[in-house]
Amino acid sequence: MPALTAKQDKALATTPVEELLALPPLQAEQIKDSLRAYQLSKRGNSLRVMAEAVRWGKRGARVNTISPGIIITPLANDELKGPRGAGYRRMLEVSAAGRAGTPDEVGTVGALLMGPDGALITGSDFLMDGGVTAAYWFGELAQE
Repeated sequence: MPALTAKQDKALATTPVEELLALPPLQAEQIKDSLRAYQLSKRGNSLRVMAEAVRWGKRGARVNTISPGIIITPLANDELKGPRGAGYRRMLEVSAAGRAGTPDEVGTVGALLMGPDGALITGSDFLMDGGVTAAYWFGELAQE
């Protein structure tokens, strides 16, 4: 998804939840497919984590998010065998890691973020997709 304006990013980050659906970029005519809706929701999550880290930091709390890619779970196994399976398998093949992740790998990042070794980490979104997103921007999946 291309960058949003600074004003749009701030609105996604700080608009009260009950008012989010009134934002112009979230109007039905702006969202042509489920991929765009998903991308906006992920962007909103990472921006809101940054904004909330400021607020919650005053109380001594850390706020982060983990954005996993394809993690081998029963649902992912079904998806990989389903109608979109070929596309998902292609994403994994051309990613830097060349594979899907495991629940244990996600748990390891969660443990870091919640434990004493992650004490300085707050307001961060940890993208752990094995490089799939990188492939969409700079690799074999990039749009020309």
